[in-house]
Amino acid sequence: MSQLEELLAVWLPRQRWFSGKGIPIRQIRVESRHTLVSAGPDGPDLDVLVLQAGQRGRSSRYQLLLGSRPPGSLPPDLARVAIGVCRTAGGRPTVVYDAAHDAQLTGLLLRRFAEPAAPGQSGQVRFRTLPGERIRPGTTGRILTGEQSNTSLVFGQDYILKTFRRLWPGPNPDLELTMALSGSPYVARSCGWIEADLPGYTTPTTLAMLQRFIPQATDGWVLATANVRSLLDGTGSDRQSAFTGEAARLGRTTAEVHRSLAAALPTDVLSPVGAAALADAMVQRLATASAEVPELAEHAPRVMAAYTDFAEVDEPLPIQRIHGDYHLGQAVRTGAGWVLLDFEGEPTVPVRDRQRLSSPLRDVAGMLRSFDYAAGYLLVGHPGDPELEWAAHAWAQHNREAFCRGYADGGGSDPEKHLTVLRAFEFDKAVYEVLYEARNRPNWLRVPLESIASAAAAPPVPG
Repeated sequence: MSQLEELLAVWLPRQRWFSGKGIPIRQIRVESRHTLVSAGPDGPDLDVLVLQAGQRGRSSRYQLLLGSRPPGSLPPDLARVAIGVCRTAGGRPTVVYDAAHDAQLTGLLLRRFAEPAAPGQSGQVRFRTLPGERIRPGTTGRILTGEQSNTSLVFGQDYILKTFRRLWPGPNPDLELTMALSGSPYVARSCGWIEADLPGYTTPTTLAMLQRFIPQATDGWVLATANVRSLLDGTGSDRQSAFTGEAARLGRTTAEVHRSLAAALPTDVLSPVGAAALADAMVQRLATASAEVPELAEHAPRVMAAYTDFAEVDEPLPIQRIHGDYHLGQAVRTGAGWVLLDFEGEPTVPVRDRQRLSSPLRDVAGMLRSFDYAAGYLLVGHPGDPELEWAAHAWAQHNREAFCRGYADGGGSDPEKHLTVLRAFEFDKAVYEVLYEARNRPNWLRVPLESIASAAAAPPVPG
């Protein structure tokens, strides 16, 4: 490995967006390097790196905006994102760092959108804008905190640039679906994207997506958990009904977006063979999770029964493109209503799988699980308090019901008429959550486990 690759092999596993945590990196290679800014010996320089990380027979691609400056010239606020010191091809030492945190360099990215044919731009990295879209440069990018799998930069009050850390060949579903929803009041408007040619692939790969920023919007998870907290601490006795109204509005918005996706992109009906294959995949995830988390095993028979019921459903199940990773954190509340974000799907799943048609009820199940999470995670610090548990579970149930009513009112399939399908999707999502929490946040493991225990103890769904 080169000196830079040796530094990256140590640095990469420590990043929160690195998906291979806990597995040693056996090989790391800079697959391609594209210079966007070259300021000479005094820097700073900006390069786009595509990295190949090999781990136990699997290989993953990651994107890094690499900044470089002479030693001693790195501003103090960038010291925490330094990767190390290595030598350039000319033999000069240089400090390399994660340039996504460098406001001076990220401001130049926005200028590239305004001047996509700027001299010196690499032909393999292209800045695209939508027809008629005029980008206003002049603002620097600030990191949006809270993200785990990607990194977003906010430019003033106008734009947000989402850079995809893990790369998959081809167009990213977030760009694909947002473009399909162009003109919808329920998504942020797309302005452009950055694409690159990866070695061995003929289809350009999406590196980043530029959208209009929505100022003064509140994250759905923040709104929901604040409402739960006010109930649990006794300050919000009259506010529960207020949030069920928001849940119903979110349900209607979700249905509207699903209808728009179905109108713009291909649809189909899940065949019995497809349903059986989907149930088999659910069973495999359950087996994997039960082996890793013994507490889940006692509920496995009832969960398996739900999967069997799903495989035997003989009603037509419409399938289409869906959000794919839907929860309260993927929606923001504005003065005008709800806006949905991040149509990328689960970032660790290959793009070809995320692009497959699926039932919109899978998104519904994801949001229902999110209501359970909003209630359950606040109980983590209050174990064994029956009164608080009752209040939290009642909050979740009321908002689940409101969301489903809103979804049906908005033209979506009435979840109450598809309980067998919905139950299977909810269990599958909860099993995924069990694995995630066991590996990443053991203190939260009780949240999905208690949901599974409660659902497994419920009577079987009729029909």
